[in-house]
Amino acid sequence: MKIASVVGARPQFIKLAPLSKELRKNHREVLIDTGQHYDDEMASNFYSELKIPKPDHSLGIGSADHGEQTGKMLIALEKVLISEEPALAIVFGDTNSTLAGALAACKLNIPVAHVEAGLRSYDRTMPEEHNRVLTDHVSSLLFCPTETAKNNLKHEGITKGVHVVGDVMLDALDMSRKAAEKHSTVLEQFKLKKGEYQLLTVHRPSNTDIKENLRNILNAIGNSKFTTVFPVHPRTAKMLKEHGLEDKIPENIITTKPLGHMDTIWLEANAALVLTDSGGVQKEAYILGTPCITLRDTTEWVETVNAKWNMLVGADPKKIHEAILHFNPPKYRPQVFGPVGASERIAKTIDESLPRA
Repeated sequence: MKIASVVGARPQFIKLAPLSKELRKNHREVLIDTGQHYDDEMASNFYSELKIPKPDHSLGIGSADHGEQTGKMLIALEKVLISEEPALAIVFGDTNSTLAGALAACKLNIPVAHVEAGLRSYDRTMPEEHNRVLTDHVSSLLFCPTETAKNNLKHEGITKGVHVVGDVMLDALDMSRKAAEKHSTVLEQFKLKKGEYQLLTVHRPSNTDIKENLRNILNAIGNSKFTTVFPVHPRTAKMLKEHGLEDKIPENIITTKPLGHMDTIWLEANAALVLTDSGGVQKEAYILGTPCITLRDTTEWVETVNAKWNMLVGADPKKIHEAILHFNPPKYRPQVFGPVGASERIAKTIDESLPRA
């Protein structure tokens, strides 16, 4: 059968990589890249590093306000789906590409499969939360990474087509970490030693668009005097300049342009600590066994907080500073996202669910 996979942002490429490999054993996959991560520095190496086939359709939507971007995607995706007539459309995660793909498919009566269904932060100020909820409610197959996600759907009255399969990120990281160990030279590039630096990623509007929050985060990390690698997202770079903070970054913070997937994974795996506002990076840090400080007040990955390997601090400088100095997770880290093999389980469920030709 023909299956359409819709992607457009870094976390989606990562989740797609192992699943695409499984899907192509029995089906024809049509890969559609919306171009949500249009920046060459962020997108150029996804396909080569993750060994993903080149997209059948590159929509090149690029950046815009949420409504405009989603609308452009919806228009373009509808045309592609009408042309391709897939038996199923697969969407990943919680971006505008996710929602646009789900809406375009369901309006054409094409069943939707949502990989990473059921996540909830219960923070409706986040665009991602709306994307998750709306996508789940139009999906026919809902692939949950955890029991918590399944229970979230149950509370919203969604019980049909729900499958707890584990997390495809485990499969992706299993491949990526082995490759990074062989090929990444990022530690040597920045003269870093394992366990003697921390990694910072910041990109959410709640942190980048509010000058005080962005300044507080940088100053708190600066006060810690701990060597910190900071790959700067294009959106964050823009806001640093607009806020006049571009030249006020503390000396212990090493800024760099966005890094490739393997280098990012290797930095996460070998850091003493990760500070982030990214949902995907929180989960990657947990799987890799690196303590995480989340620069948000809520998280969709509540399991990592419950396991005491992730701490929510928002943009409060005192909380950030204290966490850097004193956060000490327990030795035991429960396997809440496993076991490995989610991609195979998803592919098998899809095989069993698709109508026979």
